[in-house]
Amino acid sequence: MRDPRSLFELNADVTVPPGLPLVAGLTGSADAGGAVAQTTEYLRETLDTTLVASFDIDELLDYRARRPIILFEGDHLSDYTPPRLALELARDELGRPFLLLTGFEPDFRWEQFSAAVLLLIDELQVSSTTWVNSIPMPVPHTRPIRVTVSGNREELIETMSVWRPTTQVPSNALHLIEYRLVELGHPTTGFVLLIPHYLADAEYPSAAVAALEAISAATGRIFPTDALREQGRDFLGRIDEQVGENGELAKLVGTLEERHDAYMEGTTLRSPLTDEDGELPSADEIAAELEKFLAFRRSRDDEPPRAG
Repeated sequence: MRDPRSLFELNADVTVPPGLPLVAGLTGSADAGGAVAQTTEYLRETLDTTLVASFDIDELLDYRARRPIILFEGDHLSDYTPPRLALELARDELGRPFLLLTGFEPDFRWEQFSAAVLLLIDELQVSSTTWVNSIPMPVPHTRPIRVTVSGNREELIETMSVWRPTTQVPSNALHLIEYRLVELGHPTTGFVLLIPHYLADAEYPSAAVAALEAISAATGRIFPTDALREQGRDFLGRIDEQVGENGELAKLVGTLEERHDAYMEGTTLRSPLTDEDGELPSADEIAAELEKFLAFRRSRDDEPPRAG
């Protein structure tokens, strides 16, 4: 393996206080409800941040698989924003510092990237590492978003993790980093948000709120969420309106509610995924009914604002 230091460049003008928590969220793998993308974008837009280390994009990104966007205006190219993967020093709503690792998930050199992150964690004397992810699950949007918790912080696992399966899952780069950190005994927490499967392809603001609440529980940092909560209320209101106008859809959501509530009450259900017969509720009918609404919402959001 090549020298991990060759993957990043430190900002010599910034001093990082020792003992800060690290929060990480990388985009590129499964991101149900857009939870990771919304959360990291929201944090970077609403908080003061200072670059600590930037990673070598050309070494880590498959440009042909994930082509950057360039702006074409009539007859010329006017804007190009390269992909980013960086560690920043941020401050929460109360001004308390923490470290924030955001950007794309590397396509290449996972072992070298993991070694580089572990090196930064060690040299910056990071106190704990927390990362977020999200997956689609047959759960209703009318119930709070739950999480599965991994890592070695038992107090968070015991109080927050509602689903604890033994299963094989496709890994991402942060899985590998968590695995290495746990081997070292570093306090580490991974939060996997369980997102309604029929909203997995939507930008679901409540998912970002749930992610920020989980991060707060792990780090003690406080984040402004009023704007996201307002967006979430508007989004769920439109979903509820769609459900209320369709009896079959309301019945399907009601079935998800019953199974969710039964599981949360501690019945003999093996997991929130299945009923007592081991059958999964179908996402197809729900997704079909919501498809037009979600497409309309996306097209509305893409429209230029009206004058006046």
